[in-house]
Amino acid sequence: MIVVTGAAGFIASCLIGSLIEKGYKHIIAVDDFSKKEKAGNFIDKSIQEFSERAEFFEWLDQHAKEIEFIFHIGARTDTTEFNMAVFDELNTGYSMSVWNACSKYGIPLVYASSAATYGLGELGYADNHEIVNDLKPLNPYGVSKNDFDKWALAQESAPPFWAGMKFFNVYGPNEYHKGRMASVIFHAYHQINETGRVKLFRSHRPDFEDGGQLRDFIYVKDVVSVLIFMLENKPESGLYNLGTGKARTFLDLAKATFTACDKKTIIDFVDTPADIRDKYQYFTEANMAKLKNAGYNKEFYSLEEGVNDYVRNYLIPEKYL
Repeated sequence: MIVVTGAAGFIASCLIGSLIEKGYKHIIAVDDFSKKEKAGNFIDKSIQEFSERAEFFEWLDQHAKEIEFIFHIGARTDTTEFNMAVFDELNTGYSMSVWNACSKYGIPLVYASSAATYGLGELGYADNHEIVNDLKPLNPYGVSKNDFDKWALAQESAPPFWAGMKFFNVYGPNEYHKGRMASVIFHAYHQINETGRVKLFRSHRPDFEDGGQLRDFIYVKDVVSVLIFMLENKPESGLYNLGTGKARTFLDLAKATFTACDKKTIIDFVDTPADIRDKYQYFTEANMAKLKNAGYNKEFYSLEEGVNDYVRNYLIPEKYL
């Protein structure tokens, strides 16, 4: 059995789809399945069993010997949520319980960390364990992810293999339920469809032009490919960046979306919302040396390739993985 938490969400549902395609038949999906807006993400998948998030550990105690691997992808991912208690419960506390169960029963674990842990990038973007205690995330979400990374690194008892994956800016199918937190590509496509124009955040720093803010955008199909690599190869345990290693501008992203839609590029710039303006990352770029040294050598989708596939094969026909 392979367990996937956050199963109804964006990345986890794509992961489940790929696992099934690769012949992994015994998938246990864990989530809060009361959220019906996510139902489309798993309705057509051949999932062996569902477990409600609140009941998972009781289920795990009864089936531990049958579990081959756990992907702990579930988390509260809203970067505009500032109630730290929410993250303490769903991100830090729940993740500690997953870790402890995997340690107790000898189950390999991959969990979702985040590039939000790097803050403004004052210490760079290398997945170096020595800098984790000195990182300064910009919001409670990033703090919760970094708090768990710090906790995991300090544990004497650990799963037989574990990896904390620092996801950068992931985009792709199955994110339709995320609202404000969906990727800029998702929002750009719908803006183009409705108005023929795209709104991007204006730069509030003199060293960046409007639309010149840089992020490491990674297609979810690449994310899933790396996660399955971790399952099948189990390299050295630790934290791993999961981006492309190449930062691109939001202007590049918008232009790629217009091209995929066969539309003329028309961009309007709007002020970054006040509630996130001082917590906004102007540059992220994953140092991917550790993953490459671990043996992952598959080429990542370029931004243009990923956006074209996403728009033409999923958004335009409104078809999801």
